[in-house]
Amino acid sequence: MKRIGIIGVGEIGRALVEGLRDPAGPTPEVFLSPRGARTSAELSERYEGVHVCTDNQQVADRSELVIVAVRRQDRHEALAGLRVDRSKVVLNVMAGVTNDDLRSVLTTDTTRTTRATRTAPATEATLVRAIPLPSVRERSSVTVTYPSHPAVDTFFEQLGGALPVADEAAFDVFSALTGTLTTHYAYLATLTSWAAGHGIPAHDAEHYVRGLFQAVGRALGDETRSLQKLSADHETPRGNNERIRTTWFDETNATTLSSTLDDLLSDLRHPPDHAHPRTTP
Repeated sequence: MKRIGIIGVGEIGRALVEGLRDPAGPTPEVFLSPRGARTSAELSERYEGVHVCTDNQQVADRSELVIVAVRRQDRHEALAGLRVDRSKVVLNVMAGVTNDDLRSVLTTDTTRTTRATRTAPATEATLVRAIPLPSVRERSSVTVTYPSHPAVDTFFEQLGGALPVADEAAFDVFSALTGTLTTHYAYLATLTSWAAGHGIPAHDAEHYVRGLFQAVGRALGDETRSLQKLSADHETPRGNNERIRTTWFDETNATTLSSTLDDLLSDLRHPPDHAHPRTTP
């Protein structure tokens, strides 16, 4: 697709724009919403072919692929009155918001209402869910999609790869896994703080921890070895790594993590906030 629109330009929106600016080949035009004005302005100044629109409707009108990346709790306010016709593909990257939910928020023509409900008809555009990660900016991460759609899967292939899943239940599992990302960063920050507490300059501690786990990241690129095999290859029997793993990340902690993920998965499948039907004045 040659015209991409992004409504809600936060961290993921920024990462998508940066990943799309491939100096080695043609890049699509990108239309950004004024929501996240500072980031939108910065990206449009930095990259040719990136434009800031006056409102979300202009984003939808100018784009073939409309990416909705607002926060879940802001969707009703941000998308109020947004018309998306059936020729568009809408990419829903909001965590915990189903396509049925999003479809009920978007409309196709606000000049018409149904007599029975006095609601504007829901959009007939194709809706696809996706879980892009910040590393799409380096085109180095696979993006889960549902349902599979050729244009969307091709879009993500240029950003590191697409992983279409069979149903929304599987999609929610991957979404829950994504919720562990900042916990990993917090873990690294805790290691750094521990070292600083033992007299290591904070900058040196952080520099070392970053290098240590960047090496781990490179090892993850070797998909010929399972995660269990990678763990075993980095661990000496009765060594330091085995000691930390078995005394800290023990069965109790592993069970707690699984339980926490189960709770998150339940909330993703049954979110506490529900879609509000749109009514016309």
